[in-house]
Amino acid sequence: QVQLVESGGGLVQVGDSLRLSCAASGRTISRYAMGWFRQAPGKEREFVAAINWSGGSTYNTDSEKGRFTISRDNAKSTAYLQMNSLKPEDTAVYYCAAKWSGTYRPPTGQYDYWGQGTQVTVSS
Repeated sequence: QVQLVESGGGLVQVGDSLRLSCAASGRTISRYAMGWFRQAPGKEREFVAAINWSGGSTYNTDSEKGRFTISRDNAKSTAYLQMNSLKPEDTAVYYCAAKWSGTYRPPTGQYDYWGQGTQVTVSS
């Protein structure tokens, strides 16, 4: 089992930055792909970004490219999501997830383990 705990969310202004962290415990995550998802009020949960097990490959949705950067530190069993130039439409609960995957391209779905989420609110 892998336990995931997100942190770093909060209330920010338009244009601000936040860095979300996802701390993993229970098993080493060095062979797990890590992903970030978000769910806005009244909407389905959607994929944001993913990184493969080694950190050598990442994938972002087009709308977040250039603003959001996913990274990881396997020695710390932690994944990160750096979010810049935040917009009101980025307001959501952000979840990190882990999936056993040795592929180069990180998966965008069917993750096995999920955190409880952290709220990000962008005020205009």
